[in-house]
Amino acid sequence: MRLKQLIGLFLFALISNTAFCQTTEVVSKRYDVTLRQAHMGSLEIDTMLLESYTTLPANVRQFYLDARSVFEKDKKIDFTDSRIVKAAAQNKMPLMAGPMLGDIKENGVSIWLRPSNKRPIRIKVTALGTKTEKTYTLKPAVAGKEERIVLNDLSPATKYKYVVLSRGTKIGGGAFETTSKIDDKIGLRLAFASDFHKVGLHNPNLVDAILKREPIAMMLLGDLAVDDRENNMSMHRTDYLLRDVSEAWQNLSANVPLYAAWDDHDYLNNDLSGLPEWFTKEDRTELRNLWRENWNNPKTDIEGINFNTRIGQLEIIMLDTRSYRTVEQRGQYDSYLGKEQLSWLKNVLAKSTAPFKIISSGTMWSDYISNGKDSWGTWDTQAREEIYKFIETENIPGVLLLSGDRHGARGFTIPRDSGFEFYEFGPASLGGVPGPEGIAKDSSSQMFGYLGLGLKAFGEFTFNMEGTEPIVTFRLIDELGNIMEEHTVPYSKLTPVGK
Repeated sequence: MRLKQLIGLFLFALISNTAFCQTTEVVSKRYDVTLRQAHMGSLEIDTMLLESYTTLPANVRQFYLDARSVFEKDKKIDFTDSRIVKAAAQNKMPLMAGPMLGDIKENGVSIWLRPSNKRPIRIKVTALGTKTEKTYTLKPAVAGKEERIVLNDLSPATKYKYVVLSRGTKIGGGAFETTSKIDDKIGLRLAFASDFHKVGLHNPNLVDAILKREPIAMMLLGDLAVDDRENNMSMHRTDYLLRDVSEAWQNLSANVPLYAAWDDHDYLNNDLSGLPEWFTKEDRTELRNLWRENWNNPKTDIEGINFNTRIGQLEIIMLDTRSYRTVEQRGQYDSYLGKEQLSWLKNVLAKSTAPFKIISSGTMWSDYISNGKDSWGTWDTQAREEIYKFIETENIPGVLLLSGDRHGARGFTIPRDSGFEFYEFGPASLGGVPGPEGIAKDSSSQMFGYLGLGLKAFGEFTFNMEGTEPIVTFRLIDELGNIMEEHTVPYSKLTPVGK
């Protein structure tokens, strides 16, 4: 795209979102919380966030306040603490959190929830348009502890609705669609974005726009629910509780399978990674465990939070670009991903039989914005080059790069000496918070660019497997459902030159 066109997009992004408005069904914001305030995370600010769009039911609001009060007094407890469990019972909260959909397959899906008691929970699942019902039973082991149940024996490429019941009373529910069989060349739609920064978690307009697109799943690339809590694990938990009682979040997580990776604010604090001098290996281990407890990612035996999974024609690969870093070796080889994770990534890429491989990095792959600040370009350019060359020399087709952290939304190509180009998409705009420049100083490889302030949007890939060759279409979609950008890439453009 020419510079003149990019400048036009830059100016267009400054216009109010009403310029894209296609619907009048908009929930007005009640409280406008800034990014700086969200980082502070006081009780007053977090309560404003919680009700920034809607007013919570009185019992839900009181449970949040009661539980948070306990966490603030005691840094060594979790949701199983008797005081938290009692608060849930007093406020008639059979679920502290959930349901949250996770790993979606052709024959099932994972559901995560946090029951507040040990009563059996039943989940009834029905294929849309039928009366056939399957029932699954979960028997919680400990009140307040997160639980997962896999709904299996379902049919491929089928839409389902489900209801979560306790003592015959509905306590949750939603819908999902199973993927097609791996061998079936059926297209799908995948949503992705980053940087909720707590602010965007409560935005019903944004969630409604995502749900209307009916993605098979959504990748969340960091800076999501926890904000600058460092190694205060109880405050991490209060931020997760803030997420879990949010009506907008519940609507999203109950109806779209989610895959999540962290970035700096989820991990410790702004631009922190690895083990800064005032943190310990025990802190890192506890942070990793706490992350796994509060998200519904596929299970792995990996030390970090990185994982891969197959969704139809896609291989999803989410990297841990924070906790593996070696602070004292910044700028040297292996300082960013670490040797084990780099080896793991190459092995996953080599073995994958999926036509498309989507690799997420919490921070930008390219150095076009902010000169690679806190990312590959200032940490480990050698390992990044090794990954690029591996993909080229091994002739691995269908690789798409995703990134977060740099607030706003941008798309780039990354030209290679071989004549091949990688495609990087970075919609870091779930919270509409300010960030760096939308347009790179050298915009010759930029497809589009928008400033972060006021931009509440997400990215979407649609994969079309029909025709002479597969194609993928990227769209940037704002909180009112308007398509701001659309770029189509044929499979041949994602295939290394030597293939």
